[in-house]
Amino acid sequence: MAKRRGNVLALVLAGGEGGRLGPLTEDRAKPAMPFAGVYKLIDFPLSNCHHSRISDVWVIQQYEPHSLSEHLSNGRPWDLDRTFGGLRVVHPATGDEEEAGLYQGNADAIYRSSQAITEFDPEVILVVSADAVYKLDYRDVVEAHEDRGADVTMVTTRVPREQADRFGVVKMEDGRVSAFDYKPDKPKSGIVTTEVFVYDARVLIDTLAELAEGDGELEDFGHELLPRLVERGRAYAYELEGYWKDVGTIESYWQAHMDLLGPRPKLNLDEPAWPILTMATQRPPARIESGAEIEDSLISPGCAVRGRVVRSVLGPGVVVQKGAEVIDSVVLEGARIGGRVERAIVDSGRDLRKNVSGEDEIAVVGTA
Repeated sequence: MAKRRGNVLALVLAGGEGGRLGPLTEDRAKPAMPFAGVYKLIDFPLSNCHHSRISDVWVIQQYEPHSLSEHLSNGRPWDLDRTFGGLRVVHPATGDEEEAGLYQGNADAIYRSSQAITEFDPEVILVVSADAVYKLDYRDVVEAHEDRGADVTMVTTRVPREQADRFGVVKMEDGRVSAFDYKPDKPKSGIVTTEVFVYDARVLIDTLAELAEGDGELEDFGHELLPRLVERGRAYAYELEGYWKDVGTIESYWQAHMDLLGPRPKLNLDEPAWPILTMATQRPPARIESGAEIEDSLISPGCAVRGRVVRSVLGPGVVVQKGAEVIDSVVLEGARIGGRVERAIVDSGRDLRKNVSGEDEIAVVGTA
């Protein structure tokens, strides 16, 4: 395979099962989860790649790939449907080759694609997950990485310390990462990785090969790969300024939607210079019928609202019947609401006629 124009290869990790999202990911990959009504989670890293002018993007899939493949549309919404370069979808391989078999984690997924990556011959590998919502110009991270001559640059943010046990926790000294603790039981700080990493390509491939040949764990980055690179002293941090939220749990997925509401939403989806791009079915404008009440909500195309909607997000084609109420909730595409729904997430296509209310925990109404 000939080397493509440019020296950055982006790998979007989109193979996770998303078990912490419960019934919402039983039949869909987590990156295919709807967000803000009209988007999918994978739209965020792909849009960031587009705006960062990174044109070689590989999406690594495994779990429920059909739920994502149609949406990717050969990369067209993100200007990645190109004759040379552009979008490439990578699946687990079968056969007797050493790299064949199902992925055991994100580090293992990249290792099993290492031959193709080596043939592509990038200088820098950008690795991003598809289960967070944020905006970031990846070019700035790559530039900082190259200026420092780093083996790896970890994009970091701050979260409440009590939530840091879900992430990789870093300790920094003048920008250099001096310690890394993967999902610790008792985090020592709230500085965590955002699952955005820039690697020196040769260092990444060689280190993965060392781990595969030795006794190390070749599963997720945090198990052995990142600690080993930190020990070598050439791991650096890049702080993400602005909104970032991992939406891998029911609570965080719901909260991220609530962050879109209010007069000053924490994440601005209507930024002309940095729109979130997506592949979406064309729907007519929402229909707001006589007697409907809507307050501080996002209403997607194709909706029909006859009842009351307060501080909620409705996906395309949602119907809220007369007398029904949707309060502090997220309702996914095509659901029909005939009762009172409060502090809940209602999955796609559900015909819900009973009342549902979450108190200490967000209520989830699946498709079953």
